Amino acid sequence: MPSFDIVSEVDRQEVRNAIDQAQREISTRFDFKNTNSTIEQKDLAITLHTVSQDRLNALKVVLEERLVKRGVSLKGLDWGKVDDATQNTVRQVVTIKVGISSDKAREINKMIKEKGPKGVSSQTQGETVRVTSKKRDDLQAVMAMLKGADLGIPLQFNNFRD
Repeated sequence: MPSFDIVSEVDRQEVRNAIDQAQREISTRFDFKNTNSTIEQKDLAITLHTVSQDRLNALKVVLEERLVKRGVSLKGLDWGKVDDATQNTVRQVVTIKVGISSDKAREINKMIKEKGPKGVSSQTQGETVRVTSKKRDDLQAVMAMLKGADLGIPLQFNNFRD
């Protein structure tokens, strides 16, 4: 029976490359001169650190541009609140969401049941959702429907079996 898995993953190497590129760019840009702006990564948490709110917004734009260029979806970013740091500086922590939470999995299953073609079934398996159907065309219709829906997380479709 044809099936595929819905997952929400991020390529950690691409995230690291994007952060390295952004760090290189801010070290050479004139508007970041003498601002001690940094982007640091610890696993899936990214910390932006700079002197003012407007420089933080510019830092955010640079990071987002690099992530998009490297193929990392911005839907998976969870922007934390802006904190005041030492010596009149500001800091913001960005976490990258990975995996499908049980609430999102329920939402995906409900959407497939309501809007999907007849004969398509889905079930949650940990942080993935497996979708099965007798027809491959129905599975492709479900993929198209989920790509068009705004669920707030990046979705990838893998493990397609015929």
